[in-house]
Amino acid sequence: MESAAATPIDAVLLGTVSAPGSVEPLAQGQLAVRHGDRLELHDRAAFLDGASPSLLHARLLPPYARAAPLPDGTVVLAEGTRIRALDPGGRTRWEVPHPPWRHAPREPRPPGTPAVSPDGRLVCALVPTLAAGVDERLYYTRDTLLLLDAASGDVRARRPVGAISSDVTQRWHPDGSLLAVSCWTARYSWSTWWIEPRHDGLHIRGGTTMHEIVGFLPGTTRALTLRRAEGIAHNDDRDELASHEATADEQTAVLNLSDLATDPRSDEFDAAFLLDSAHVLVSGRIHRRGRPPATRHWLCDALTLRPLGRLRYPAPVGRHATPLGDGTWLTRHGQGERLHHWALPRQGT
Repeated sequence: MESAAATPIDAVLLGTVSAPGSVEPLAQGQLAVRHGDRLELHDRAAFLDGASPSLLHARLLPPYARAAPLPDGTVVLAEGTRIRALDPGGRTRWEVPHPPWRHAPREPRPPGTPAVSPDGRLVCALVPTLAAGVDERLYYTRDTLLLLDAASGDVRARRPVGAISSDVTQRWHPDGSLLAVSCWTARYSWSTWWIEPRHDGLHIRGGTTMHEIVGFLPGTTRALTLRRAEGIAHNDDRDELASHEATADEQTAVLNLSDLATDPRSDEFDAAFLLDSAHVLVSGRIHRRGRPPATRHWLCDALTLRPLGRLRYPAPVGRHATPLGDGTWLTRHGQGERLHHWALPRQGT
């Protein structure tokens, strides 16, 4: 009997647009598009329609900077030795200096992008922390999480986290009440914390290890995380999708992604994307004997993590998807400029 994970679900093509680079949905009906060092803000409806001008703002960014755009054209940048905000005219609005990131001494590069709260008032950013040294070399201790005022750059709160990060992923709850921070440390994998910003500081409500944050389910305090087989945990290496009740710090559901695989020993799972409050998309590659690796997308119930089926597309797709927050998503195949806009079939079709 065929498993539910193999049930075909036909994705509905809503449209196709040409745009190089990565795409990120923003508040107030906007999209950010970054290609190399160029960052553009677009009207979302016009961009997806493709028939009318959509560009609102455009600017060139410093090399290696990680940018978090705001709908008014302001951009918050994480750079090698500072966090700063640039106004729409390119002038520095505020700046918060910090020690250099350790990964590339000649050109320090931040490991992650600042996270702007849903209301645009706060910015959360991770910065490195120096320990007392006995010589001229730099010694680092646990990274520090900063909560900044987006308008002024004032530090509202700070607290150390148990990581010396090479990669960082941050996700705000849609209502701004919680923040999930995932830090990847060499030889230790991911550490993730559920953090509640309060007037008296950043309070950790709990967390998990070996898992990277995917996002919060709208209307709940549940967080979705993804674990990848990294070869770190002896006799415990696996790919899995998990759901957590952040305020109670409890794991509520887990899906071993080998249940989706055709060959659990060889198939890989790269990422998960929260489409809406009911659906999560899981991306992976399957390896069939005598054939090249093939990208696959599966659909799961966001609350129970139960596999619903495998998405079937009328056009090639890549391993990455960009959820737009309304149940639709974008994909790109390879290095091409064509972006496809998809939706799930209406119930009953």
